[in-house]
Amino acid sequence: MISDTLRARQAFADIVSLDESTFPLDRAALTLGLEDYPGLDIADYLGRLDTFAARAEVLLGRDRSPINVIESINEVLFIQEGLHGNKEDYYNPKNSYLNEVLDKKKGIPITLSIIYIEVAHRIGFPIEGVGIPGHFIAKHVLEDREILIDAFNQGKILTLKDCQELLDPMYGGSVSISPSLLQAMGKKAIITRMLYNLKGIYYQKEAYDKALAIVERILMINPQVPSEIRDRGLLYMQTSFFAKALADLKYYLAHTSASEDKTYIEGHIKTLEGIVCAGN
Repeated sequence: MISDTLRARQAFADIVSLDESTFPLDRAALTLGLEDYPGLDIADYLGRLDTFAARAEVLLGRDRSPINVIESINEVLFIQEGLHGNKEDYYNPKNSYLNEVLDKKKGIPITLSIIYIEVAHRIGFPIEGVGIPGHFIAKHVLEDREILIDAFNQGKILTLKDCQELLDPMYGGSVSISPSLLQAMGKKAIITRMLYNLKGIYYQKEAYDKALAIVERILMINPQVPSEIRDRGLLYMQTSFFAKALADLKYYLAHTSASEDKTYIEGHIKTLEGIVCAGN
């Protein structure tokens, strides 16, 4: 229903309006699913994360060394709960919705990492997200080193060599792992990356109405990004919102200098002007 969509969109807008320092990563990731799951009980899923953390806390005992914390979280999430990477159906959009991942016990690197980060946060163990190209991991920073954790692979602790091996299939060895690729991402940036994943999946499936809804939420977090306004305009075309498409594509050309797709976009603008004028 339209009212459900509007409420879901407003709930997401309310969360992304918060400052980074108070931005709730877990709640934001769950709120992202409200449009597709109108009856989603966010409090219930937050409660599950609380329970995971409480169980990990019990396993910890007095030994709060980083390795023991990681092993305790791994025990709860991957052994007791059976969470795992969905390697068989990686590009299923359900893997990007935290409620589905918690229900079905399978997800992709970013959603599994969010669960890991939030459980760790609840027991006072600071972990941040790291978006290396083609993969997403988490890291805990010590005074003298970083511990890199791969939630997609059962909480495996990664070496730099492991990280390089994650890059090589994509770049054929032409890109080397470096400190810049292991920089922590902000919480809003993590949600944005989730949205980009979904955008790509829905584009591939030609689910243009869903892709449009995703781009609109990307623009809530990152307003006035020309490339996203262009993509929204192209999606408006696909979903027959021709006047809105025309406005977005004109905005894009007006705010992008020497764009490689200028001729392509100008062609769409000419077509849309004909459609809009004919309809007036």
